[in-house]
Order: sequence, then C-alpha cells, then structure tokens
Amino acid sequence: MAAEQNIEQQVGSLVLQASVSSVSPLPYPVPDADEEWDLPYGFARVYYGEGFKGVRWPVIMADGFNLGASDLTAFYAGLDRDHSLITKMRRQGRTVILLGFEDRTASILHNAEAAQAAVMRTIAEQVGDDRLAVGGFSMGGLVTRYALARLEHQRIDHRTAVYFSYDTPHRGAVIPIGIQAFAHFIPTLPGQRNDFARQIDSPAARQMLFRHYDSDTGTVREDPLRTEFLRRLQEVGGWPRIPRLIGVANGTGDGTGVDARPGEMALKSTGAVVFPGTTFHTQATGDGVTVAELKRLLPPASKTVKTDGLPELDGAPGGTLDSYGIIAKALEDKGGKTDLRHPTVCFVPSVSAVAVRDIGKQDDLYIKIDGLDPEESELDDFLCSSGTTAHTAITAELCEWLLDRLPN
Repeated sequence: MAAEQNIEQQVGSLVLQASVSSVSPLPYPVPDADEEWDLPYGFARVYYGEGFKGVRWPVIMADGFNLGASDLTAFYAGLDRDHSLITKMRRQGRTVILLGFEDRTASILHNAEAAQAAVMRTIAEQVGDDRLAVGGFSMGGLVTRYALARLEHQRIDHRTAVYFSYDTPHRGAVIPIGIQAFAHFIPTLPGQRNDFARQIDSPAARQMLFRHYDSDTGTVREDPLRTEFLRRLQEVGGWPRIPRLIGVANGTGDGTGVDARPGEMALKSTGAVVFPGTTFHTQATGDGVTVAELKRLLPPASKTVKTDGLPELDGAPGGTLDSYGIIAKALEDKGGKTDLRHPTVCFVPSVSAVAVRDIGKQDDLYIKIDGLDPEESELDDFLCSSGTTAHTAITAELCEWLLDRLPN
C-alpha cells in the first residue's frame, strides 16, 4: 500500500499552464538577446529592431502566471513560433523587451516593481523620444496595468502611448473549484505541500481567481488577497489614464462558449491505484452543487466538494485551459485510468479579458459582447477572437490586430 500512497503523492507535481508560457514541443531558433537587464523581482531580454543599434520604438511584453521563474527562451518561442509576433515587430524596427519574473506566483504588486523598473530603464536607454508600448500576456497584463497606473499616481512620466493586454483576467480568472480542492487533497509528507497546491494557493493565483477554495475551512470565497489587490488597484486609479488602452480576448464575443454543459461528469478516475473513484463535474448554477467527489487510498479519505451561487463558469465564452485534461494526464502518467469527457474549460472569460462585465452573474458571463456599445468596456479598443482558442494562444487574427495598433 505504501507504493500506492507514493504514486498518489507524485500526482502533486502537476501544474496548470497556458500555451504561451509552456516550452515548445519542437526546437525553435531563439536568438541571443542584444541586452539583458537585472531588475527588482525580475529580469528582461532586449532585442533590437532590424537595422537598428539601440532601443527604438520599444515594446515591453510581460510574461504571465506559472510556477517558478520566467523562462524567457520559452516565452520568446511561444510568442513567435506560430505567427512570428516578435519577428514582425522587429521587422517594423521595434525593440522588443521581454519582461520576466523571479517568481511568477509572487504578488502582482511585487512583480509590478519589475515592470516599473523595466519602463524606467527603457526610457533611460532609448535612442530618440519614441513613445512606448507596454503590456503583457495573462497575468502580465495586470502587472503592467498596475505598474503604469502607479507611475501616474506617483506623477512619474512613463512615456507610454499604448497599454495592451492579451487575454488578461481584468475581472478574474477561473479554475474549477473541484480542481482547486483536489490540489490540497493529494497526500504529502508531513510539513510539505505539493507543487500543485503551491501554485493554486500562491499570492498571484489568489489575487487573480474570481473565487478561491480555502483549504483550511473548505469554503469558497473571494480571497482576501484579491480583495486587497483590487483595493490597491483602485487607489492608483484602476487603470493608467495617459496611454490608449487596448486588449484582446482568446474567447469569442458572440456568446458562444466551451462545449462543457453544466452538471455533467468532466473526469473520473476509473483505475484502481490512483485516486480510484474520484470524479469531477462541470460547474452548474444553484446552491449545494456537487463539483467533485474526491477519494484517495492512503491515507484513506474522501471528500465531497460543493459550491453555492456560482454561474456556469466551465462552459463560458473565454480563453480555455485544458484543466481536466491536465489532471487526467497526470493520473494516467502514474498508471491510472480515466474517463475524460470535458478536457477543456473556460479559464479567462471573454467579458473579463475585455473588461465589460463582472463574471459572477450568469447573464453577464454569457452576454454577447459583439452586440454591446464598445463604450461599455474599460478599454479604449478591444477584439474578441472569432472562435474559441486556448488562453494566450498566439493567433494571426489577434496578433495582426495588435500590431496595427502599436505606436507609429
């Protein structure tokens, strides 16, 4: 039985990650940087525009959420391998500055120090007086949003013409509550926490998630760290006011969501050695809704996870994450068997990515953004994907729209 316990412990090494921050499955020729910068809480790589020596028409792009430090080689490959986003920027003569963080799970407020330092270093080193474009992918959009707003609050000129966000959870992100609870249900050695639980319980996750599972009490709530982050964001004005604010969503704007009907079985462990019988269900509305039935071998335990008052989050229009698929693969990699019905669910709702609605109400979550007055968004201009795509997937449609709106 000790072997079964060890196998279940090993499942805790899984992490949830988006496409742009994952290592490319194929070799990709990432060039050497022209400069490398050490920054508070982070670092940056600088790539000059083609035909230029020095920083001209700078574009700062911040990495998103994941466990551990940023891997800027993987970040470059993720941005460039499918639709040559960096290559196209450099061909326009733009300097691309990739901003990474020493700990991507650290507080957004801390990592904003790195973004603020990157902006000031760019201004100090640039050739000429070109205005900046500053933004980021997923969490990186929140980090840079706060950094620019704080600079303005401090009356410091950030010289930024355009702020951009790419599938950033401006109104919150979603990880199914059953999966959050499972992270803490995986057995560990005394005094330890597994990687998955560390990721789910990290400051950045708690600040971004619309609702967070409190493993100490078993309750589902807006985490106090999120409440504090939103308060701090409002203290500096909520948004930077000087630059033009633009953003894109990997989800659709026509109200079409993910094929994950509410209340259905999403995943079940059908084997005999890895969490046998553990079952996850897609989120349904109502009170006392069962979203997971967790079972493990050693130490023997079972838990039913329920939610109250949540909308149908898993099937909402938005950038997707293979949340249940990642869990299934982790179980199968340790010798388990699974019945996987809904591998992919919503991670960043479209209404969150383009800042038009909060995500706590069913009607707001599924509203047809395309039919709204664009003035309802807190962004000056935005684009939703014409079809549902993975969170931070670099698509030609979104990239060309973004490139057309960078400073001239």
